[in-house]
Amino acid sequence: MRHQAYRGGIVSRVAVLSLHTSPLVQPGGGDAGGMNVYVRELVSSLAQAGADVTVYVRRWADALPEHVDVEPGFRVVHVPAGSAGLAKEALPGIVDSYADRLRDHLLSDPVDVIHANYWLSGIAGHRLKHELDLPLVATFHTLARVKAETGDPEPQLRIDAEIEVIRCADVITANSVTELHELVSHYGADPDRIEIVPPGVNHAFFSAGAQHGARQALGLRPGPVLLFVGRIQPLKGADVAVEALAELNNPEARLLIVGGASGPGGDTEVRRLEKLIANNGLTERVEIVEPQPHHLLSTYYRAADVCLVPSRSESFGLVALEAAACGTPVVAADVGGLRTLVEHGRTGFRIAGRNPAEFAAAAGSILDSPLLADELSRNAATSARSYTWTTMAGRLRRVYDDIAARVPVDCT
Repeated sequence: MRHQAYRGGIVSRVAVLSLHTSPLVQPGGGDAGGMNVYVRELVSSLAQAGADVTVYVRRWADALPEHVDVEPGFRVVHVPAGSAGLAKEALPGIVDSYADRLRDHLLSDPVDVIHANYWLSGIAGHRLKHELDLPLVATFHTLARVKAETGDPEPQLRIDAEIEVIRCADVITANSVTELHELVSHYGADPDRIEIVPPGVNHAFFSAGAQHGARQALGLRPGPVLLFVGRIQPLKGADVAVEALAELNNPEARLLIVGGASGPGGDTEVRRLEKLIANNGLTERVEIVEPQPHHLLSTYYRAADVCLVPSRSESFGLVALEAAACGTPVVAADVGGLRTLVEHGRTGFRIAGRNPAEFAAAAGSILDSPLLADELSRNAATSARSYTWTTMAGRLRRVYDDIAARVPVDCT
């Protein structure tokens, strides 16, 4: 017999699990990035479409309230599990505690479906799927075996957890066709249980605008501007952006890096980046800007001539989509979801590998040709219009309703 909230076929109440990071935290530093934006925008759109959604986040600071009502139909509950300041690397040890507290919440406040984000939430969601007889949707955002291929190995514990969750989730959502293929080839996922649900962009904030006005607002001097937006960690490749500027045959060009230290080695990576900037004689041409409120990033995108996204791996690449929506051509690594987002030669350029000289050559071709830059800009903005959070929420509502009406996957 199903959990008491189930009514068969129509889902109105959803538990979104986001154990390690909160939709209320500003992205750009620490462990806050695209997933924070994803959860916040998705849940807001679901709520506006009539769903009742609660996001369950681990209590990461002692002063946090038990719950926060963000908007009608969208609340965040802070679940006590482990000490407030626990490092991300220690979080696997408190997943059971998080799941215990979450189970108590869901027994008193039933839902129709669980949607787990990231592998840590997936472990808890898998357990609660069986204990409460609820359908489980899993979104991984990144995959350990894919990261390992590009030089970012993850512990075997994570790989084993991903295998288990993939085997038992009723539906796995993939951000792109590339991620679908990665789930199948690296984990043996059943393609019939994978739904491609690409993230969106908030076009009220991220849209084309006057470059001159954006530069005035940021106090930028005249000259070409390259932009890197993201957490400062090896995976994201801010160092490649710096070296690309050094390779660029344009002494007037400058680089803005918007983001902060991330992960246990984040501060070390920032110092390494600062040393790289100095060694290349770029101190006057590179500015590291602290993480900005998400909606204000649109000003930086509009101010830039080119946005560089040299990530080692990227399941989707929200920065590339936001830049495109603002009419900024993107030069990106040819990996993951960036293969879908960046249409080579039409909205930007994709670079195989991470050779800074190749990034510089692509960026230089845009800077040197106003006609090409204008064409890429118009195509990028047009292409980005098809990505909306409302569309994503609509697709997920159909996924929720579908799995609520079918026999759940049983791996026990």
